[in-house]
Amino acid sequence: MTTSDEENTRQRLAMNTGVVAEFREHGRASGVFEQVELAVLTVTGARSGEPRTVPLVCFHDPERAAEDGIFVVASDGGSDRHPAWYRNLSVHPDLTIETVHGRYRARAGEVSDEAERERLFGVAIAKHPEFASYRAATARRIPLVTIRLLEALS
Repeated sequence: MTTSDEENTRQRLAMNTGVVAEFREHGRASGVFEQVELAVLTVTGARSGEPRTVPLVCFHDPERAAEDGIFVVASDGGSDRHPAWYRNLSVHPDLTIETVHGRYRARAGEVSDEAERERLFGVAIAKHPEFASYRAATARRIPLVTIRLLEALS
């Protein structure tokens, strides 16, 4: 990892920490997250086994029930690398998700059907057009991850 990569990682972690704290205190976040539906995911590190918390834009599949219809896009802003949270969920699919509606134990799964993936990507782009530019910015296949709510937590 280069010095600039390390600095970018530090800046991103600091921003994420602030966004998570603001969301937990106010049920929303400001700045780049002000106009989006935010979810806070706590996943298990693939190598460390330690909890990792990340704020993400979340979407709802209009064709599914609420408990089965949440999904996130592993775009990492169009980066050529998958985001760490996606790599972690690939190894440990159980997670905790916090939304404006509550905190839940949940299970993640990658959308493998290409037609379904394209349909959901269309849902994401219709809501937030910048996801089309993220897709265009990379040659990698950007994964979409569904999140199934299993149990409400207190």
